[in-house]
Amino acid sequence: MKAIRIHETGGPEVLRLEQVPDPHPESGEAVVRLEAIGLNFIEVYQRTGLYRSALPFTPGGEGAGRVVAVGQDVSAVKPGDRVASTSLRGSYAELARAPVDKLVPIPNAVETTLAAAVLLQGLTAHYLATSTFPLTQGSWCLIHAAAGGVGLLLCQIAKSRGARVIGTVSTEEKASLAAQAGADHIVLYTRQDFVAEARRLTGGRGVEVVYDSVGQTTFEGSLNSLAPRGMLVLFGQSSGPVPPVDPQVLNTKGSLYLTRPTLTHYTGSRSELLTRARDLFDWIEAGSLQVRIDRTYPLVEAAAAHRSLEGRETKGKVLLLP
Repeated sequence: MKAIRIHETGGPEVLRLEQVPDPHPESGEAVVRLEAIGLNFIEVYQRTGLYRSALPFTPGGEGAGRVVAVGQDVSAVKPGDRVASTSLRGSYAELARAPVDKLVPIPNAVETTLAAAVLLQGLTAHYLATSTFPLTQGSWCLIHAAAGGVGLLLCQIAKSRGARVIGTVSTEEKASLAAQAGADHIVLYTRQDFVAEARRLTGGRGVEVVYDSVGQTTFEGSLNSLAPRGMLVLFGQSSGPVPPVDPQVLNTKGSLYLTRPTLTHYTGSRSELLTRARDLFDWIEAGSLQVRIDRTYPLVEAAAAHRSLEGRETKGKVLLLP
């Protein structure tokens, strides 16, 4: 099969298409022939070495396709089943293995490419809005990168729960997308101070929660945007890692909460994974959750896909097509 391999960390140019042996399922596993592969910023971190992986490796964990082989002890899925997963073992490839308990069945009404596009970012938006800080009617929230893959989904879910949404974006085009997704107020951070705007819009009090996937460049401002006893949910670091923080800062700024969640801990059991995934697919089928696929690339152009992701050119999901 063909797969993207990384032999040394570095820029997008280290992503190379190679011929490698086909994977074979082990106990509790299935092999999926991928039809669409989801790109996520964690693969940029892995490629650059910020998150370390043993070299060489095939990046990626998200994708969707059809099961082609299963381990001898597997009965939950069979060849031909359409499935999606965020736990594929190297999804930048034509074929990938995955633990069966991490495979999500795709309903007939949902296209395979759509399942690949929504799963990781949709599950993330789901746990952020329903579990990490459960939004309720009238909650004020600030969502950074509101026109990104997670941001557009999170805006929609937040509005469906009755929250009042402030979204930060970099361009007028992205502002329009965030507004269409349900953001009540848009802040163009290239022209406006998002802290001042968050304070102004909430009558000086601040928001109850900030969902921050940007990290280094927004972290201090995110803290300063919070109301007393508010929560900063730091779930990414697209601008770079946040430096060490003195916990006393949380006290002086209003007895704030800081959490750094990850999807793994919010889909720890199969029942939790399936419950969140079913919600997403149900919302898609009902037309209440729109998934924006911004662009697709052939697998061989994985480097170009990474450049678009890192350059903040994207407005929604980026997919690789084997």
